[in-house]
Amino acid sequence: MNNEQARFLLRAYRPSGRDAGDPAFADALRQAQGDPALGTWFAGEQAFDAAVAAKMRALAPPAGLREAILTGARLSRTVPRERRRAAVWMALAASVAVLLALTTYWLRHFPTGPADLDRMAAFALVEPGSAHTGPHADHLGAFGAWLQNPGNRVSAGPPADLAQLRAQGCRVVKIAGHDVFEICFQREGDWYHLYLARRDDFSPDNAAAGPIFREADRRSVVAWADRRLAYVLMGAGGAEALRRIL
Repeated sequence: MNNEQARFLLRAYRPSGRDAGDPAFADALRQAQGDPALGTWFAGEQAFDAAVAAKMRALAPPAGLREAILTGARLSRTVPRERRRAAVWMALAASVAVLLALTTYWLRHFPTGPADLDRMAAFALVEPGSAHTGPHADHLGAFGAWLQNPGNRVSAGPPADLAQLRAQGCRVVKIAGHDVFEICFQREGDWYHLYLARRDDFSPDNAAAGPIFREADRRSVVAWADRRLAYVLMGAGGAEALRRIL
């Protein structure tokens, strides 16, 4: 079992310790005990999960949610199928709204310690490109020109100054409570999104062996880190397109 496989399993390990005797986690727990970097990641993941659970227990659901669910259950026994479906969907929608509200509240107000690079990569995979609101690379001076120059390899480390990017109005998003800067740029007619964060904010131990590639929904991302920064590059041309400019 390698660290990636162990992380996959340990993300499902409950912070209460109720899974300690489950043989499904035995190998992954041994891996975390024997690998300091994985052990640090696991401790942070458990602390994050425990804090989220505690905060969710402390927050009250919207008024009327219980009654809406019970009403849907009662109607399902007495009303035609069309109205029954409507009541069920209303109850489900209310439940989803509560979950989204709690998740958003937590991510905005209760940041945790260093996050795994996988979180930044996962965000880049699902973040809609239309959400970009900051200046594109062609308005970012020497840094933007460097990004758009096809002769430069992005993995070499663009000359980025995060303070300057903030002053120039680059879009900033929060991931696990940390600032992540997004820059859109073009190479040979294709659009890419580059996400930058301080390495100290994003524990990049899983990038030590090289860039990490992920694909989903016709998008591809690659994550890596250098001594100063953590990076995620997203494009719609597949992993090979990313490799050509990486």
